[in-house]
Amino acid sequence: MTSSRFVQQVLFFTGLISGCSCANAEWFSYQQSIMGTSTTTEIFADTQQQADQCSRLVFDEMRRIDALMSPYIEQSELSDINRNAATKPVKISNELFELIQRSIKFSQLSDGAFDITFASVGYLYDYRLKQHPNQQQIRQQLSALNYRNIQLNAEQKSISFSHKNTRIDLGGIAKGHAVDNAINLLRKCGIRNALVSAGGDSRILGDKNGRPWVMGVRHPRDKDRVVVSIPLKDAAISTSGDYERYFIEDGKRYHHIIKPTSGESVDQTWSESVIANDAMTSDALSTTLFVLGTENALKLINSLDGVEAIMIDANGKMFYSNGLMPPTVH
Repeated sequence: MTSSRFVQQVLFFTGLISGCSCANAEWFSYQQSIMGTSTTTEIFADTQQQADQCSRLVFDEMRRIDALMSPYIEQSELSDINRNAATKPVKISNELFELIQRSIKFSQLSDGAFDITFASVGYLYDYRLKQHPNQQQIRQQLSALNYRNIQLNAEQKSISFSHKNTRIDLGGIAKGHAVDNAINLLRKCGIRNALVSAGGDSRILGDKNGRPWVMGVRHPRDKDRVVVSIPLKDAAISTSGDYERYFIEDGKRYHHIIKPTSGESVDQTWSESVIANDAMTSDALSTTLFVLGTENALKLINSLDGVEAIMIDANGKMFYSNGLMPPTVH
């Protein structure tokens, strides 16, 4: 059975009143482009100086993670892995080792629906240049796309690939990891209430003036329309959609969420939003459910504790996990 915590938040949303005694504190907002997306933080702080200092910690941390895990930065650890792990074990940092371990656990949980080796085919797509691989190119690379090709050595803290063409990309989990780290830094900085977002991944620390934050899920085909609003506090929410990085050719939508069994963009789902206690979990599961499709996604999410989901299939129909009350529909 899933947790009823999120349901309780919805039920009690209208009855909450402000309990903050910070009479002189106020909200401060910041935005930067990091990790290939818009990164924002909203902080409830006593002074501008405190907010500025704490926001710098957030953005510095996100830049550090980007430098470590971006496949587009030649000097990153992840790029070093993709260059060398097929020919020899590559020693990596504890942080990256543990994140790859977590990624494999999500792969095992979902029978391979979540798979960071999607990059083995995914690198052939270029959404800005509107390029995609043909069927022959996909067939040649498809055996490289399998999380079982990843070999981790816990003693040496090293990684190797058992297939010469395997590549990895942490795009389905790294931003959630970065958001979680940012929230922890804000706590250490003395902040009790904040919101940190990186693209489709957000985490809330505390609440907003004694009330929940109201987080909107956008319509997958209309960026100005919110289809559902969820009141949340001390929670994370991530949305994966086929509208984030995509192009359309001959009526077919090519986007960045690749189905591991086919090497092609998933075509049965428009959007998946997951609510969890931490952003790493919500980030990875939103991608996982997107790949699984509605029926299997509902089976998985309803078997897990402390997570909920809102799904929109390729017909525009919405589905909810068992623990969510019917939300406010616009």
